[in-house]
This record gives sequence, C-alpha cells and structure tokens, in this order.
Amino acid sequence: MTAFQGIWIPLVTPFRENRPDLAAMQRLAEHLLHQGVDGLIVCGTTGEPATLSEEEQERVLAAVLEVTRGRCPVVFGLAGHDTAAMQARLRELEPQPLAGWLISAPYYTRPSQEGIRRHFEALAGATERPILLYNIPYRSGIAMETGTLGALAQHPRIVGIKQSAGNDLEQLCALIRDTPLQVLSGEDALIFTCACLGGHGAIAAAAHVRPDLYRRLLAHVRAGELEAARRIHYALLPWIRLLFAEPNPAPVKAALAAMGLITDGLRLPMTEVSAGLRQRIEQALPAILAL
Repeated sequence: MTAFQGIWIPLVTPFRENRPDLAAMQRLAEHLLHQGVDGLIVCGTTGEPATLSEEEQERVLAAVLEVTRGRCPVVFGLAGHDTAAMQARLRELEPQPLAGWLISAPYYTRPSQEGIRRHFEALAGATERPILLYNIPYRSGIAMETGTLGALAQHPRIVGIKQSAGNDLEQLCALIRDTPLQVLSGEDALIFTCACLGGHGAIAAAAHVRPDLYRRLLAHVRAGELEAARRIHYALLPWIRLLFAEPNPAPVKAALAAMGLITDGLRLPMTEVSAGLRQRIEQALPAILAL
C-alpha cells in the first residue's frame, strides 16, 4: 500500500479558452515529477473539480496518468452529498491505476456525526483502494469531530487524512497521537508545525512552486535538524501567505503562469487574481526560485 507521506501536490487544472488544457496539465505534472514530489492529487479542491464535468475530470485524470506511468502515486479527489451517487462514481473509476481517493465530508447537507461516519463507511465498502479523509469544515460546512475520525480510522481502507481544520492544533495532535491515520497537513502555513508534532507530510497547493524546499523542510525535521527546518519555514511563510491572499487556486495559477508553465485562467465563479496581487506575486517569485 502507498505510504501517504511527504509532499503531495493538489494539481491545478489549467484552462485554455475555458477548456481544460491537457497539454499544459501534462507539462506541469512532468515538471513536478522532476522536482521530486511524493505524489499528485487530481481533482482536489485546487483543481476546481466543482466546475468540471465528470467527462472532463476523467480526461484530466487520464492525461496525468499518461505522464506519471507509475513514477509517482496519483490520488483522485471526490466530493458530494449523495452517498449512493458517490459509491457509483467510485465503482466507475475503480479500474484506474490510482493509489487511492481523497474524499471530503458531505457538503451542504450538514449531516450528523453518525451520518458522516456511515457515509464514509459506505464509500469504503465500494472500493478496494485506500481512502484519505479530507477534513475541511470551512468548505464542506461540517466539522468532522475527533471521535468520528477516530472511529473511521479503525476501518482498514481509511488510512489517512488531509487535515484542513484551520488552527485546531488540539485535533491535529489527537489525530497524530491517538489514531493510526497518516496525517497530512492541508494548511500550508502549518506544514512545519504538523511535522514537528509527528505528522506525515502535507498536501500543499503552495508547493506547486519549489516543492523541493518543502521536502527539504520535512527531511530536516525527521533528522532532528530543527533550526535548518525553521529557516526554510520562515523563508516560505510570506510566500505561502501571498498564495492564499485571495481564493485558491487563483494566486497559485498566477505564479505558475509567471513561470511559463500554464496559461492563467479560471472558470466562474472563480476569478483570476487582482492586478495588485499579481504584481506582488511576480515580484516575490524570483526570490523563491532562488532559494
């Protein structure tokens, strides 16, 4: 089974003339492979899957798998609020050579904790592949409580979590200390903190740019070289804040466009970054690339 640790990238979906730019997607995936990323997420939140049809999602996935060819694990992101429909979707995609699924709590409906537990157990029963939970209450509208996560961690196919619960360090500590889950930070500014607490890595949108620095940070923490890790953390922190100054993934796409990797563009209701933020990103980029 895949070890869900290290630095994973939730891939943006490049657009050209408002259609998925599969060639740019493949160039980006190849670039990130050369940077040594530990894994790729297709159709995570950063990939704007809510604006992609199922057919477009499958084309994007096929494009990435054609490039990776087993060179790194690929996980597919799923979200929804109809358990039966999501089970059907899992079965449709099950033949793909995926390392697993990243699945968020049911959005909009705001079920009880029992409903959340039963939802994920039903999904786990519809696949033979491992599941990463995605706890992101500020998007899903419902918090997955620590007890619920602990109960789900006992299922043999629920193996990890992308923890994006803001600054809830108490829950982060409990997940690392008290569950067998592989805990990946979904808050880019907390990658260093999560690693120091014993976390396993991160799924980090900001790491589209210089993922090697984030991998180096984790390596320093694992080696007990905290001062070296701290220096990287403080060097990256202003950049991370810049990339989340406006709704994700617009700032990340602006940075990648400035690097010549993609053409900037998002689908409504998402919009491109403001002119002021674009200028700040372009001014800060050379220093990050030079680190």
